[in-house]
Amino acid sequence: MAENIELLPIKQIPGDYGVPFFGPIRDRQDFFYNQGTEKFFKSRIKKYGSTVFRVNMPPGPFISSDPKVVALLDGKSFPTLFDVSKVEKKDLFTGTYMPSVGFTGGYRVLSYLDPSEPNHEKVKRLLFHLQTTTRNRVIPEFMASYSEAFDALESELAAKGKVLFNDVSDQAAFNFLGRAWFGANPTQTELGQNGPKIIGKWVLFQLAPISTLGLPKFLEELTFHSFPLPPFLVKGDYHKLYNFFYHNSAELLDKAVELGLSRDEACHNLVFATCFNSFGGMKVLFPNIVKQIGKAGVKLHRLLANEIRSTVQANNGKITMGAIEQMPLVKSTVYEALRLEPPVPFQYGRAKMDLVIESHDATFKVKKGEMLFGYQPLVTKDPKIFEQAEEFVPDRFIGEGEKLLKHVFWSNGPETESPEVSNKQCAGKDFVVLVARLLVVHLFMRYDTFEVKAVPFLLGENVTITSVKRATD
Repeated sequence: MAENIELLPIKQIPGDYGVPFFGPIRDRQDFFYNQGTEKFFKSRIKKYGSTVFRVNMPPGPFISSDPKVVALLDGKSFPTLFDVSKVEKKDLFTGTYMPSVGFTGGYRVLSYLDPSEPNHEKVKRLLFHLQTTTRNRVIPEFMASYSEAFDALESELAAKGKVLFNDVSDQAAFNFLGRAWFGANPTQTELGQNGPKIIGKWVLFQLAPISTLGLPKFLEELTFHSFPLPPFLVKGDYHKLYNFFYHNSAELLDKAVELGLSRDEACHNLVFATCFNSFGGMKVLFPNIVKQIGKAGVKLHRLLANEIRSTVQANNGKITMGAIEQMPLVKSTVYEALRLEPPVPFQYGRAKMDLVIESHDATFKVKKGEMLFGYQPLVTKDPKIFEQAEEFVPDRFIGEGEKLLKHVFWSNGPETESPEVSNKQCAGKDFVVLVARLLVVHLFMRYDTFEVKAVPFLLGENVTITSVKRATD
């Protein structure tokens, strides 16, 4: 590594933050309205001739006291953000601002904790315990939940000629998480069918400062881009979520007490991990997978169907974790969807010390205390790492292509590494990959092919299924 740093020129980090107050507002308006996210970053890469530069990130005034960041937008510099020996992750989950702890019962939940904080290890161990003790329920409950969902989807499709996959999938995903992890169906509690809507509103109130809802610019700028939305507006709905988890987590909360957590703090962490992290990830990822596969067309559909059905048949007609591991195209297709459209696009870290950061073309000196930032959808489409970087290539990660998985970072770390109590990699990394593969398996055990249309919407895309052809063999 030292030799590489000596060979590359050391450059000043280009870019600037503009005039205080006005510079951040200018960048915020470029980000949301004048350019949009992709163009915002790509135009500055072109302007500075560098994938490392200085810029302000939203929300800026009056929510964020310091919006200044050093952007790392290539596959070589970006991994610095995962090295907790070099960067601190305290209170940086949402970037240059942190939503009120009033949204999470008064606690800083796991996503906002740095690994150096004692509760980070306690909560992460609790989440590992949750997944270990419920792993045998995952596949059967997923198949049951999504069989119900696709039955409803087909009925609506027959009646209306099209159906919004997002709504069907959201309800199935939340029901599945409740049944698999907590042994209870949310629809049979006071939540009814409202769980996904309640979660959506609760998450939106936290992310509003870094979102655009398609409202008139002046309205967004004068409201939630300048002032945080208060937690009391969703307190009643959040209490319903909390009650569901508290009443269905007795043994898990006992374990939390053993680990040194209060039952209350543990329960708020379970709400966040399940609803914000897991459900939120599935809410974005699943429509993206269906969109990418749907648009890829019949040839890919036939290949996936053949691989899935022949493998299941060879495993006595059962869908098991072992059988899924024998489906290389399914695995690669899921990884490719995660590469192209990672569910969490932004990454932050504060330099713990003076650093020298290396891009493909140069090295840059960063001072202790500076905020580092990465926009993952650009990083994982780095043309110096991936051929056809902007294209959906389903078999990209088969055979020798598996070596490229170290450049897939959707889980807050390389795909080739694992979550540990000492790092910030997603505790549910393997779980997310498994359920994403299960979605593809379920699709092609049920259908030969399907067609979709997609339009951008808030944090992801609205994906409409316009036709399906039931499996013929």
